[in-house]
Amino acid sequence: MKLLSNLQKKDLVGKKVLVRADFNVPVRNGKVTEAMRIDETLPTIKFLLKNDAQVILISHIGDDGSTSLRPVAKYLSTKKLSVKFVADFEVVAKAKEPVILMENIRRFEGEKKNNSALAKQLASLADLYVNEAFSVSHREHASVVGVPKLLPSFAGLRLAVELAELQKMFKPALPLALVIGGAKFKTKFPLLKKFLPKAEVVCVGGALGNTLIKALDHEVGTSLVDEISPEIKKLAKNKKIILPLDFVVTGRKKSEFLVKKVGEILVTDKIVDLGPLTSKLFKEKISGAKTLLWNGPLGLIEDGFVHATISLASYLPKGSFSVLGGGDSVEALRQAKLLKKLSFVSTGGGAMLEYLATGKLPGIKSLQ
Repeated sequence: MKLLSNLQKKDLVGKKVLVRADFNVPVRNGKVTEAMRIDETLPTIKFLLKNDAQVILISHIGDDGSTSLRPVAKYLSTKKLSVKFVADFEVVAKAKEPVILMENIRRFEGEKKNNSALAKQLASLADLYVNEAFSVSHREHASVVGVPKLLPSFAGLRLAVELAELQKMFKPALPLALVIGGAKFKTKFPLLKKFLPKAEVVCVGGALGNTLIKALDHEVGTSLVDEISPEIKKLAKNKKIILPLDFVVTGRKKSEFLVKKVGEILVTDKIVDLGPLTSKLFKEKISGAKTLLWNGPLGLIEDGFVHATISLASYLPKGSFSVLGGGDSVEALRQAKLLKKLSFVSTGGGAMLEYLATGKLPGIKSLQ
């Protein structure tokens, strides 16, 4: 894999460089509210500008292409970058501005299908390609795996850091502790299968915790749960899996919150966060870890239930190597000013899970 950092000015001066970024960030009222993924791309953009290259940024935002990247262009302009925001290929091809941001690449139907015609159209805009989108490198999309086949291609500065830091997890210092939250076991199972034999403990919260509790035939009311398979039932009984003892729940009156232990939950209750006994238990279980891997929130943080997630992050063991991934968790801990307590915060959620589970990603393979 070729690294952008190895290029010199003579390699870049006067060149057009197509940078696949991931600017899929939360936007409210036309403003970016969590900018980590954008900020982590800035060193690559500035490196290219310093070496007199023209930067053409492509990204998606949202899933279906209906959302605009215009708020991202406005955010980039606050970082002392003169950005031209364009919506079609013809304008990009003729533009002379040093930084160009194209409109949402998922507005082109061929992006998700890895359409070769779209890949060729994108490649025609530039002399070089840079992948600076680790968080979508598990997707076989035209802008991720199609274009690198057609242009000299390089790993961006942040992408190189992502791989170097995550590779440390393949030979972790022991004891190893995992904290797993979020909603879907399908994306977490490969990671659990790989790391469970090495792990001392695996603390499970969020909807995944609800699912394991239900798999043991406990009532979880109207709480969010995943499908219960024989594999999940087996996992729930694993002695390394640390399950919640209590929860914060809402009842018939959604404005009232109660703390209830497992076994006390009614069919009308909805679990929204971990309770104090569980928070204390999780802290005790991770306290001796030399390596900590965390993916996914411990409560319904999209509805404001961030207490358990923030509480655990504030208690990370000193001297440990800790890695966090997952956009919702990152946003909650950024707002609580706790991200600096972690050794490394990945820009990827699903990509991080897949890379750690398999050691490879389509977007990385395409650079080789």
